[in-house]
Amino acid sequence: MVYNEYKNPLTERYCCKEMNYIFSPEKKFTTWRKLWVALAEAEKELGLPITDEQIEEMKQNINNIDFEYAKEMEKKFRHDVMAHVHTFGKVAPKAMPIIHLGATSAYVGDNADLIIMKEALLHIRKKMVNLLNNLKNFALKYKDLPTLGFTHFQPAQLTTVGKRAALWLQDFVMDFEELEYVLDNLRFRGVKGTTGTQASFMKLFNNDSEKVKKLDLLVSKKMGFDKVLKITGQTYTRKQDTKVLTVLAKIAESAHKMATDIRLLQNLKEVEEPFEKTQIGSSAMAYKRNPMRSERVCSLSRYVISLVFNPFMTQATQWFERTLDDSANRRISIPESFMGVDSILNLLINITDGMVVYEKMIEKHINDELPFMATENIIMEAVKKGGNRQEMHEIIRVHSMEAGKRVKMEGKQNDLLERLANDDRVPLSMEEIKSLLNPRDFVGRAPEQVEEFIKEEVQPIIEKYSNDLGVDVEIKV
Repeated sequence: MVYNEYKNPLTERYCCKEMNYIFSPEKKFTTWRKLWVALAEAEKELGLPITDEQIEEMKQNINNIDFEYAKEMEKKFRHDVMAHVHTFGKVAPKAMPIIHLGATSAYVGDNADLIIMKEALLHIRKKMVNLLNNLKNFALKYKDLPTLGFTHFQPAQLTTVGKRAALWLQDFVMDFEELEYVLDNLRFRGVKGTTGTQASFMKLFNNDSEKVKKLDLLVSKKMGFDKVLKITGQTYTRKQDTKVLTVLAKIAESAHKMATDIRLLQNLKEVEEPFEKTQIGSSAMAYKRNPMRSERVCSLSRYVISLVFNPFMTQATQWFERTLDDSANRRISIPESFMGVDSILNLLINITDGMVVYEKMIEKHINDELPFMATENIIMEAVKKGGNRQEMHEIIRVHSMEAGKRVKMEGKQNDLLERLANDDRVPLSMEEIKSLLNPRDFVGRAPEQVEEFIKEEVQPIIEKYSNDLGVDVEIKV
């Protein structure tokens, strides 16, 4: 471990090994070599004089990368692609004459970026399936448990713990649908040449336009893409980066909202994220149980959301067929967006796998507020017993104001029910009044809404990707 150099916290502390590898130099440059193999294979299949021996030599050395030699070559040429052409040619000398034949740098650079982003999106999808499943289980478990709803963070009509979780779940389902769309519509750059005209390949194939078209599609299929951009400049349109980073930012947006709710609920002592046996909440206040995972989710989410502006500005400022001012920005903003979302999903999977619900505290908060919320029901029942609606409304209004004053100014219990039961003008006994205060009578269709939503929109996703369930996440710190 080197302690005198900056290390990116996303790679050191937060994201998983798999996502780290996806954006590693080894993954990048082995992908370049696979692209060179695919190009050579396709060119041979379409009639160019490339031998099986050359292709086999390339295949045998895909993972045989001398990174130190590549550094020397890049320092010499000031060109990363040519440095790696020579590094590959060093271990595949018979293939050296045909490596990168007819291609421009963007052939390996752009296509590798698309391959890597697609793999990273699939990794994110797998994590999301596990988060959706955890939230589904939590929502179903607590679909019937009444809890105070909040609007403006003020007590409002009751909902259920499960229904609130379903709100988080719905946001992530919407993000998942967009993720699926982006994956299904990510287009390969393909084989397009220096400015996207395929002029170099037309020369290679003696102006046989059909062969050049086939070459483009053949290489794309070999690299796992059914859809190919028909038109490019030197690079693929950076609007594709915008689509990808936007869906990642939307996942972060949903995560921030959910984690914020959990932080507020933990303050209310109603719901709590997992707290490990030896975990310390505060170096000074030994009793504290801070929602550190949820706080970290919010912190990382803000960062991911901030990164989404990069592809918008990059695409907006690309001149004509390309400029190189996109390169340094994309090397940072794309990997860090993926690593940030991976870190966020790891945390949320961990949280939802062990989230604690304190039912008695939830019940206490309901009992503090329910008498006020039940006043309309009390009025209706009093009218049934012979009371005058307007008179009952005024009586209850006055008692409510006094009970509220007692709670807020004197710090005492809400005694509205006792006041009403002891008022001879109200034709209801305490038992009759309390019978109107069953919390389950105030949650409407919340339980059914949870069941219907999960059955119709969530379960089909879980079933479709059931093989992705069961990921192990590690929270490093």
